[in-house]
Parts: sequence; structure tokens; C-alpha cells
Amino acid sequence: MDAPTSTPSPDHFVQTRWTLVLRARGDSTEARRALGELCEAYWQPVFRFLQREGRDTDTARELTQAFFARLLQRGDLGHADPNRGRFRSYLLGAVKHFLADLRKHAAREKRCGGLSAEPIAAPPGEEATELPLADPASEVPDAWFDRQWALTVMERALNAVEAEFVAAGRADHFAHFQPWLMGDAGAPAQAETARSLGMSESAVKVAVHRLRKRFRERLRAEVSQTLLEGETVDAELRYLIAAVAQGEVRPG
Repeated sequence: MDAPTSTPSPDHFVQTRWTLVLRARGDSTEARRALGELCEAYWQPVFRFLQREGRDTDTARELTQAFFARLLQRGDLGHADPNRGRFRSYLLGAVKHFLADLRKHAAREKRCGGLSAEPIAAPPGEEATELPLADPASEVPDAWFDRQWALTVMERALNAVEAEFVAAGRADHFAHFQPWLMGDAGAPAQAETARSLGMSESAVKVAVHRLRKRFRERLRAEVSQTLLEGETVDAELRYLIAAVAQGEVRPG
């Protein structure tokens, strides 16, 4: 059986979410919606980044929520540099700026005899929470954030393809073909898969080829939404693939 029908190539997209956000600088409903979608999609890299600095899960989660709440509430894109072009670059810079603000506030509290913990803004209807800050010496390399970003991009692309198979009533096909997406290592023999699905080996080969093609399309579409129009998706993809291939980068 064939993979689900492909949609037009992401290279044909007229306007990306990040382009829309930057053009409107958060002033329009469409721009705010686009920014909200991007923040929701890339919540995980920020959360992992804050964890990596030494915070426990609950603290990292609350700080992540506070960061995105402030970003969305203010629509503050004054530090966004269109020349850098990538949403991941802006987001990492915004997180660092957010943490620097917290540390400055905590330092002022100490000088005034206040608490060393930093009260963060709470979502509407909830009380503010005082959270301990991480040691600045535990700063995480940018490359580590980029790796988490790359993994999130790939996971979103994979989930999108899986959803297409599920919608087409072929979740079992996706489960059998998925091991070949990232290469043949560890994948079962195609003859075995063909028997399990009642297909010929040649049909399995064609289906795997189409699945890989669809995954690449989804991956390109996901990446394109975080770039400015005219930027090269291929260059960003090469960088993200290299970030994953380098493995985990440890601080220091």
C-alpha cells in the first residue's frame, strides 16, 4: 500500500509563522496567534534547557511557563533580530534575557535583605511562586539547546506523519515502516514486514521510500516555519542534523 498522499512541498509556502510574527511585531491577531503556535510547539527545548542548568522538574516547568507567559503577554519582540532569522536563535536569546532579569532582581532582593528566591509571574488566576535560581556557573552551551531543538523538530515531523497514517486507517503500517526512517540499522527484514502486512517485498520497499520522502517533507515544513522567507531550509536542516549527530554536549 502507498503512503498517504503528499501535500504541496513546504518550499511553496508563501509566508512562515516567524515571518508573520516579525513583520507585525506582535501587533496583529494573526501575529499573536502565530507566536502562540510557535511557543507551544517549542516549549520542550526551553524546558529541557532550564532543567539542564540544574533545576528540578517542577521548578523548570514553572519557569518555562512563566517565560512563555511573559513573552506572549508582552508580545515583546524588541530583541528579535531579523538578520539572524531563526526563531530558535531568538528564543534562546530571550530565555537568557529572562534568566538575567531574574538574577538581577534576586540580587536586588539580597541587597535589600529580601529573599534569595525569585517570585515569578503566575498565569491568570494563580498566585506567584518563589523559585530558586540556578547557579550562573551552570550555564548550558548553546549547542546543547540546539540539539534539544533539533530533536523536537524531528519529533514533531514524525508525529505529523504518524497522524496521517492513523487518519488513513493505517497505523499498523506506520509502526512497521518507522524503523527505516532513520536508516536500516535495527530495522526488521523487509521480507518479514511484507509477510506481517500481507504485502510483497517490492511494495514494502516502495512504501518505505514514500514514507521517507513524506517525513523529509514534513521536516522541511516544520523547519521552514521557524525561518524567514528566502532563508535556506537545507542549510538549517544540515545544522540541526549535525547537532543531533554530535550527541549530548555537557557543560564545561
